[in-house]
Amino acid sequence: MTAMCSPTATLKRLLWSTVFLVLLATAGCHRQKTDPNSIVMIIESSPTNLDLRQGTDAQSERVGGVIFDALVKKDEHYNLQPWLATSWEQPDPLTLVIHLRDGVRFHDGRPLEAEDVAYTVRSMIDGTLITAKGGAFNALDHIDVRDRLTLTLHLKHADAGLLFNMSDGLFGVVPRGSGRDFGMHPIGSGPFRFVSQVQDKEVVVARNPDYWAGAPKIDGVRFTVVPDAITSALELRKGSADLASNVLTLDMVHTLEQAPNLKIETSPASLVIYTNFNVSDPVLRDRRVRQAIACALDRQEIVDAIWRGKAKLANTMLPIGHWAAAKDSEMAEYPHDVTRAEKLLDEAGFHRGADGVRLRVTLKTSTDETTRLMAMVMQQQLRAAGIQLDLRAAEFGTFYADVTRGAFQMYALRWIGSNEDPYIFRYTYSSDSFPPKGANRGRYVNPKVDSLLAAAAEEIDQNKRRAEYIEVQKILAEDLPGIPLWYPNNEVIHSRRIDGVRPRSSGNFDFLREITVRP
Repeated sequence: MTAMCSPTATLKRLLWSTVFLVLLATAGCHRQKTDPNSIVMIIESSPTNLDLRQGTDAQSERVGGVIFDALVKKDEHYNLQPWLATSWEQPDPLTLVIHLRDGVRFHDGRPLEAEDVAYTVRSMIDGTLITAKGGAFNALDHIDVRDRLTLTLHLKHADAGLLFNMSDGLFGVVPRGSGRDFGMHPIGSGPFRFVSQVQDKEVVVARNPDYWAGAPKIDGVRFTVVPDAITSALELRKGSADLASNVLTLDMVHTLEQAPNLKIETSPASLVIYTNFNVSDPVLRDRRVRQAIACALDRQEIVDAIWRGKAKLANTMLPIGHWAAAKDSEMAEYPHDVTRAEKLLDEAGFHRGADGVRLRVTLKTSTDETTRLMAMVMQQQLRAAGIQLDLRAAEFGTFYADVTRGAFQMYALRWIGSNEDPYIFRYTYSSDSFPPKGANRGRYVNPKVDSLLAAAAEEIDQNKRRAEYIEVQKILAEDLPGIPLWYPNNEVIHSRRIDGVRPRSSGNFDFLREITVRP
């Protein structure tokens, strides 16, 4: 008898073979001549806007993050630590006083002062700019500049997440007077200064020798745009690019592990992959059905097969180690258990038909190859419990439009960055966050969750906030409006001429300030 290969195994084998052959064919290529103390880093697309007041895509926030400074930085537990702001205090829930670091200068030599911070925030909400990020400051009433290095933010209502919205990756201080076109030639205070950019080709930055936190050790970075993953792998293999962060599939990463000129750095990441339910759907409105789907999924098998074990299972949207994350033992869990899944479906009134099918559900995804492979494995796993999972993949724009207007039963996506603050729960599961006001796309409603989230948003004491968010996570684990699946690792591939690459959990490019290049 001939052994049968699953569609997943066949697709993966084809991809590995293709990548291996093209990489092998380029083994003799050599690096083009460049500045020996500069590097070439691959990015998947051009930043939409390097002005962090406006840019919301990953490339804008990551490249912009090396040009600009934020007021605060997140530590390994996602607590906020001083950066441009040396300290802050909140004498009452409606007042936030911020004290700035002295001696910081923009790249053109101008001193960075409280007026610049105040202008940066005001420009996002007073009509100077049209920006989606202005919504992060809805609680702000007005700003007073007390002196050169002190400003006070006065709020209309308490907002415990306000300072988080001025943290790294989300916020960058610009010189006062910077207008709408500032992102074309940005002037920041960060470790690298902007040199040039060509749409769909590259962004070039150079070392800021006067950086207040210590100048970078390399002379500069050319961020080269390579939208195709196989082409990116070729560029790294032949040495015409030095570094790529989270741009290759794990199949390609595995193939490149054998390349003598390359090294791979793996570290835990904060982004979470999840699947969400439309809880207003007649089939999915019963939480026992959603729980049954969770039980029928073998998440570890998917992680092992598609992510090659380089991911951690998730039971909450918050990253591992987050100060507000509930422990697994505090929440309902759904280990792989087909018997339990079938019992739940029987209780919900979904019995097997003559064809063995209990119910049918459609899962929508983008056309991303890894996501499609994941969906195919999920389809096979759910079949064992009598659940027919139909798959619908579409180009991202079409897929995302369906998601935001609620045209789905289930969908699979990922959160990047936004899940580093517990506000993610209000944004995704509060009844006042239905699109377009938020991302409660599955129309989940629970008055107890609403009450806890509203209280946590205004609570200054972190211990009390944590208790409220843990209660929210417990309820969500029971109701299961969505299933947190896993946290994929960061995978950074770089040439061996580079030392000191230390990836951050958020996937940002902060490590560029620390790396060195061998002669």
